[in-house]
Amino acid sequence: MKFLKYILSLTLFFAAVSCTEVLDRTPQGEFTLDNYFQTEDQAVQSVNAIYSQLREWQVHVFSFIGMTDIVSDDSEKGSFPSDGFFLQEVEDFEFTASNTAPASVWAGYYDGIFRANLAIERIPTVPEMDEELRERLLGEARVLRAYFYFNLVRWFGDVPMILEPFPADFAIPRTGKDAVYAQIIADLEAGASVLPTKSAYPAADLGRVTKGTAEALLAKVELTRGNYQSALDYAQSVISSNEYSLSSSYTSIFSQAGENGPGSIFEVQAAAYEIGGGGTQYNEVQGVRGTPNLGWGFNSPSDDLISAFEPGDPRREATILYVGEVLPDGSDIVIGDDNIVGERFNQKAFVVDHPGGNGNGPGNIRIYRYADLLLIAAEALNELGRSNEALPYLNQVRARARGNNPNILPDVTTTNQEELRTAILRERRVELALEQHRWFDLVRTNRAASIMQALGKPFIEGKHELFPIPQGEVDLSEGALEQNPGY
Repeated sequence: MKFLKYILSLTLFFAAVSCTEVLDRTPQGEFTLDNYFQTEDQAVQSVNAIYSQLREWQVHVFSFIGMTDIVSDDSEKGSFPSDGFFLQEVEDFEFTASNTAPASVWAGYYDGIFRANLAIERIPTVPEMDEELRERLLGEARVLRAYFYFNLVRWFGDVPMILEPFPADFAIPRTGKDAVYAQIIADLEAGASVLPTKSAYPAADLGRVTKGTAEALLAKVELTRGNYQSALDYAQSVISSNEYSLSSSYTSIFSQAGENGPGSIFEVQAAAYEIGGGGTQYNEVQGVRGTPNLGWGFNSPSDDLISAFEPGDPRREATILYVGEVLPDGSDIVIGDDNIVGERFNQKAFVVDHPGGNGNGPGNIRIYRYADLLLIAAEALNELGRSNEALPYLNQVRARARGNNPNILPDVTTTNQEELRTAILRERRVELALEQHRWFDLVRTNRAASIMQALGKPFIEGKHELFPIPQGEVDLSEGALEQNPGY
């Protein structure tokens, strides 16, 4: 069964590799391992196939949203109670090892790792190609592999670490999370050493991971590990590169015109072609379920999230789409479903009408924004006892949100470490709301149990910080995979 899963991954890989750009998936022939990795174009296409995986259902859509936002205090499942019930189990902390969500992301992320491993192994064997391009492509593949593993290790803890496309034994035990993190850091450092800056890429390559992407991810990895000086060093390296800045308008970030803007460090590229193939269902599953019917109505902002915004904070209106409100493009008014109580939606996922149906969503998925990095720098400085130096980074984010209204969101002035820690973490919540960061922030700061229990959730400390290893994987491993505690 494991072997068949890898054969399926290989089939999917060759279905996607005929790309000349990140979003171009026009078929160009039949390929096998024997006749592939022979040209420079094929090397490029093999890395494009990794990017293609980022748009897939199992990577950044239904279960991903469930295991980042819906599981947290930022949102509720939405839609009808019986619709997508496995996500209701996630929201209510009633999920078991047989729940669909962990199994879905496990399969999707390991498929991405397989594609990255194949590119990393075979690109060095391409006989004739530009050596600088070869190194760049290997750097991209390693950064993407690191990203896949970073989410897996945060969700599951110890996970099997597979660094080759076809391991000799498919019954692979879990690798300790410290070793997984060491590999993540090694991959990101390797990428940072060879990748161009964002401005050095030609327009046709917009959206590829960059040196800034690698260093920004390193900052987040080190923050997650509690290595604050390293997190600060990487964050300040990106800040001092002057490659990124805060967009003047917070709301515009989440429009299609705002894609790949000045604050974009890493976002998944999507496009709604007439023939399909470039979009995602990320927008559809969070879209308005009523009239106009733009989606399924999942990931509904919670009352607790709404109360987290300070009075007058314009980010609340930019984040939450209410019934009776005019759609962001002005095309209609949201008419909710009378059978759903308290209906509201993630406005950041809204996209205008587009070709190919709702499932062909053209909205880029924002993975890492410059504001996130500024708040990482602020948090690291505060944890290092340098609270005065943390304030400017925090207040840059607040000033952008404030805009031209001096009566809201005053600068934070406290240098008391505990008070400033609370302010920074609150700012992270409202600035990055419904962008799939909240759960990871709760777990890494050891607040998941207290916050979820205060909301009446049956959260069990020492268990629910991690998701279960999918039961199907445990069964197939013939004893190689041990289950997480409590499951």
